[in-house]
Amino acid sequence: MPEPAHSAQPLSATDTRPPCLASIEAVTAGDRVTVVCRGELDVGAERLQPELYDLLETSSMGVDLDLAGVGFCDCAGLNVLLDLRQEALDQGKTVTIASCGPALRRLLDLTGARELFRAEGAERRPEAPDTVPAAPEQGVDVDEELRLEVAQLRRAMRTRPSIDVARGIVMASFGLSSEDAWTVLVTASQNTNTKLHHLAEGLMGAVHGEPVAKEVRQQMAWAVAKVRETPSTPFA
Repeated sequence: MPEPAHSAQPLSATDTRPPCLASIEAVTAGDRVTVVCRGELDVGAERLQPELYDLLETSSMGVDLDLAGVGFCDCAGLNVLLDLRQEALDQGKTVTIASCGPALRRLLDLTGARELFRAEGAERRPEAPDTVPAAPEQGVDVDEELRLEVAQLRRAMRTRPSIDVARGIVMASFGLSSEDAWTVLVTASQNTNTKLHHLAEGLMGAVHGEPVAKEVRQQMAWAVAKVRETPSTPFA
């Protein structure tokens, strides 16, 4: 079942940021979270960032964005999406755009960002007959930016096998479910300020007798104890 829609709170006396004109709903299915967004993504969309990051954190593979209900998006709104994608890459996950309206599609095409949110292996859809590729702005090396972004995405996807193996190790070692094992890995990663794929590689090395840092062992033990105290909640 969809989770309740998130919307911005009224401005407080000390908060002078523009209001958010969009709302989000989330549905968890397996390893990914689908986020449905409606409204307008402009400078006020930064208010959605904490909730988007929280939803990304609860997924093991990443977030799929349904933006068909977004009627307007400017560069500030796009930056929120790009920041979410970068955070996902840092966690070894992906962010895809499952659907979007013409306004956002046009912005993605103009900025060359459309490919960055395409699911791996997804087929390229034919462009509309009246779509004309936009020329890049003077002084902006769009090709170099895209190459860098694609390289980061490929690197993130290469880390998935080690993370999945580490999750299996935690499941087998402590008798945990897949979801609880994922929570343990993420918690230990955050509490030790260690990239998730680095932590995973360390656990894989431990299977072959390599030592695991004391701080990592302590945080893993603490995280295992916490998930055992908290009953698992089935996904909606």
